[in-house]
Amino acid sequence: MDAIRVTKVGGVPCTKSGVTLTGTVHLTAHHLIMSYDDEKQEEMWVPYPLISLVSRLPQTLQGHYPITFHTRTFETFSLALKREDVLDVFESVKELTVASSVTQLYAFFYAPNPPYPTADGWSIYSPREEFGRMGLGSRTKAWRFTDINKDYSFCPTYPARMVIPTKISDTTLQYASKYRSKCRIPVLAYLHWANFGSITRSSQPMVGLTQNRSIQDEKLIEAIFQSHHSPELRASSAPVYGATSTNLIIDARPTANAMANTAKGAGSENMDHYKEGRKAYLGIDHIHAMRESLAKVVETLREADTLLPSVTEDLSDQTLELAVLDRQALRRSGWLRHISTLLEGTVLITKNIHINSSHVLIHCSDGWDRTSQLSALSQLCLDPHYRTIRGFEILIEKDWLSYGHKFLDRCGHLSSDKFFVSPNETSSGGGGSADAAQAFLASVQNRFVPQHHIKETSPVFHQFLESVRQIQRQFPERFEFNERFLHQLYYHLYSCQFGTFLYNCERERRVGDGGPPPCEKTISVWDYFNSPSEMQKNVNPDFDPSLDDPNNRASRGDMGVLLPNPKDVRFWHELYGRGDEEMNGKTTIPQVQGAEVVGPIDTLEEDPVVPKTELSSDALLPPSPSKPPLGLPLSLPARSRSASPGISNVPREQVISGLDTTRPQTHRADSITSFTSPSSTFPLRAPSSPSLRDVSPSSPGLTRLKSPEFLASGGVRSMWGKLSSNASAALSVMQEAYVGVAKDLRNVGAGDGDSEKMRNYEVGIT
Repeated sequence: MDAIRVTKVGGVPCTKSGVTLTGTVHLTAHHLIMSYDDEKQEEMWVPYPLISLVSRLPQTLQGHYPITFHTRTFETFSLALKREDVLDVFESVKELTVASSVTQLYAFFYAPNPPYPTADGWSIYSPREEFGRMGLGSRTKAWRFTDINKDYSFCPTYPARMVIPTKISDTTLQYASKYRSKCRIPVLAYLHWANFGSITRSSQPMVGLTQNRSIQDEKLIEAIFQSHHSPELRASSAPVYGATSTNLIIDARPTANAMANTAKGAGSENMDHYKEGRKAYLGIDHIHAMRESLAKVVETLREADTLLPSVTEDLSDQTLELAVLDRQALRRSGWLRHISTLLEGTVLITKNIHINSSHVLIHCSDGWDRTSQLSALSQLCLDPHYRTIRGFEILIEKDWLSYGHKFLDRCGHLSSDKFFVSPNETSSGGGGSADAAQAFLASVQNRFVPQHHIKETSPVFHQFLESVRQIQRQFPERFEFNERFLHQLYYHLYSCQFGTFLYNCERERRVGDGGPPPCEKTISVWDYFNSPSEMQKNVNPDFDPSLDDPNNRASRGDMGVLLPNPKDVRFWHELYGRGDEEMNGKTTIPQVQGAEVVGPIDTLEEDPVVPKTELSSDALLPPSPSKPPLGLPLSLPARSRSASPGISNVPREQVISGLDTTRPQTHRADSITSFTSPSSTFPLRAPSSPSLRDVSPSSPGLTRLKSPEFLASGGVRSMWGKLSSNASAALSVMQEAYVGVAKDLRNVGAGDGDSEKMRNYEVGIT
């Protein structure tokens, strides 16, 4: 392959987690392979799409030229190369990692040998079978399939088969689609087994500053909200116990974001026109905030890895394998707060459907990020079927893949030159000025190269998996799959070994561009997970399906519906390759809660987002909302409440309860963990075959083993805890000294005016 300048470099020291081993670097078409001179060490296989950042560093005192690799599995390793090899290795890895087309990725070349026993991964999800399992056509006839999108012309990002209310015609859908962003109309995602409550999903409405509305959209949502109390459309005409008018429209965004979209021509529903329900804002931040939050977590982990060599040099030989991690910096990243907010919305949706026998319509902006998270997590809590291995695979196929989550854009599979950093070498040779000019020109060109796909990256699906892990940890007996299953799923999200997560929508997977579609040219990741060897590794031995029996009247019986605790969130330490105590401390620390949750909202007057106009709800409107109604005055959004709408602006009974807004407790716990075996620090393993063919490792094996604690007292206290504790003690002493001086001066006979000044001074100090 032309991109490979060098295929093999021997005698290369590889440093990882403070341990250095020598071996040979192999560069193949799809993997970087490190085979060690010590035959007892397993080879390290790194698929190129798994590389997130590569830095070429200046020459060291030992004469080596190191290249540092950071991976999406939160691992860091460094190769110390010779001068004649460093540039070839760096440029080869860059050429092989930065792809210009999806078809260059490993999935289009991967052929398992021997083939997987199962080959039905691409057809594991059948809309007719899955919605039939929910009771469509048997328990209820209030819903029907529509083929309006069979050729993906109605909505390119929606599946070919959708479920809508029986009362709504395809003609009505054509008009209603003009009122929803990207034509993503409200469609059925889930029908509850215990009643006729439903989860529907859509994109934001195109309200705009001119207060557009759509009669067709209103009729569609009205039919959705009334589907559970239409006896003539149900197989059984028995009344639904507990059915009340608590239908919810969930806007996952913060109110400020929804208001900003109103100024762009979109926005949020005017509840004056949707009498059958109420609205709630969940305050979940956008994809850019999530990307920045995880970046802070990654930066904290990298700083700990960078600090590790200096710590091992300064301490004794007994502490050769310590890891230092600033847990307070992890808290400040806000990552756990975002997950807590997701779980808070999940509990709200779950209760409204199961307890109130009502309906929930979920949307954010485009309906493929936060909407997918909330919809899938709620179904995971509501239906025990989705907590089985096959059910969870179907849930991902249905709510993530078929409904158009943009895996290609969000995961950044094609990478970018910006993730390859090298020093400006302008002093080598006689052409220093020419090299400097060329480097400057290259840097200027990079500033103008479109980097749109980088800005679209965000760990949305990663966040979903971490939220699932929180629920799994809280209910360890309710999941058929274990933690390893989720870990493997995360690994193959970025490995690009399978075709499942390579595209943005169902149409791109199912329709070929002048040839066979990608689903026929690649292997499905479910074929790998459903192979017998993998299945036995991913089964949870503590799984007890009897707990999900609706007729179970035991003390812990919950009819199979889970209500997780949004406050009980911890870092998924196995995913980050750390110990539980190292990342989370010895006890569960309440997370900082600053999420804005506003709702339920019944009318226009209560909504802080929707602009107020003089338009009457009975005004005559055109059938299509693509143009503003005639005679409608253009007005700026009026503010109906304080500048920062939040929980305090809504009556207590109307606010989603459960979030603790108090300051978190500060815990000083150990943050240094030792490791017993150097082999555990090189977890990227090769496949069972010893040859260097392009066969991907079947298991990433990323968990870092935890050794006995360093000291008998429980370990070395964190340096960050010491600094913070000393600073607090010093501040306390100074405050007491100032207060004492103030009291002494006041008692020695100061006048009334002076006494008042001293009291003010004392208050200012304390």
